[in-house]
Amino acid sequence: MSMLTRWNPFKSGTSPMPALQDFDDLFRSLGSRALMRDMDLAPDIRIDVDEDDKVFRVSAEIPGVDKDDISVTVEGSQVSISAEVKRESYGKDQSRIHSERSFGRAFRSFSLPSEVEQEKVEARYEKGVLHLTLPKRPNGNARRIAIA
Repeated sequence: MSMLTRWNPFKSGTSPMPALQDFDDLFRSLGSRALMRDMDLAPDIRIDVDEDDKVFRVSAEIPGVDKDDISVTVEGSQVSISAEVKRESYGKDQSRIHSERSFGRAFRSFSLPSEVEQEKVEARYEKGVLHLTLPKRPNGNARRIAIA
């Protein structure tokens, strides 16, 4: 019996001529770069979450946003942050040659290990960073388990 190998022209690394594989990869990468360049990507909200016995502290990077365009909702242990990054308008005599800044609506939602007291949540926005102080609800469902 002979071993047959099936060739799939769409699977990378299966070129019948290895020398042409690099040539094919060159053109594949050029096409994907053009697609990525034309995509209008939404801005990210990157977060850090710290915890102590009484509160969660969240720092969310949302640069270039007015604080009135930020919305924060807390429901139980679920926290949602949304912001609208608006495009700057410029005069009729100006034209933009190149822009790498993203515009649009950004949204981030995450769950915390325990519920939050919604009435005591504090939020402040300074230098492009949203700071949230989220007090833990006492007698919540979460508890620390000692490992023997």
